[in-house]
Amino acid sequence: MAKAIEMKKEVVNEITDKFKRSTSSVLVDYRGLKVEEVTELRRQCREKGLEYKVYKNTLTRMAAKNAGMEEFVEELVGPNAIVFSYDDPIAATKTASDFAKEHEALELKAGFIEGTYYKEDKLQKFAAIPSREELIAKLLSSLKAPVSNFAYLVKAIIDKKEAEGEA
Repeated sequence: MAKAIEMKKEVVNEITDKFKRSTSSVLVDYRGLKVEEVTELRRQCREKGLEYKVYKNTLTRMAAKNAGMEEFVEELVGPNAIVFSYDDPIAATKTASDFAKEHEALELKAGFIEGTYYKEDKLQKFAAIPSREELIAKLLSSLKAPVSNFAYLVKAIIDKKEAEGEA
């Protein structure tokens, strides 16, 4: 009996640690997904540096309270999984949301993004934000455009002067 309690305490500490270390934690209801679909979601999460975990609700409730995420407690009903992101705060939400678009059985319930609690409707808005890499690419292309235009202008002036000089 004491061994079982110790094991449960270890799991609660593990979940608490994940909540505290993660930049975002998204709670999803996976009820209705087939084993292959859950395996695919796990694979997608791994590829993006995310962690998809299923824990007992009672242990997750204790961990959420320990981590100062009491809002999760009300959401922990039925089969749940948590997608943890340790780097990109939007990655967990985006991955779960994209997967839910293809698999209607997956439902986003709630999440914490950088310490702030959000319900499903707000999470969907975050999921629409382009990824960090996409935003950086857009920024770089917008910074590159004026330089490129200037280079084309200079080249056109040089070409015109050369054409006038030869004529």
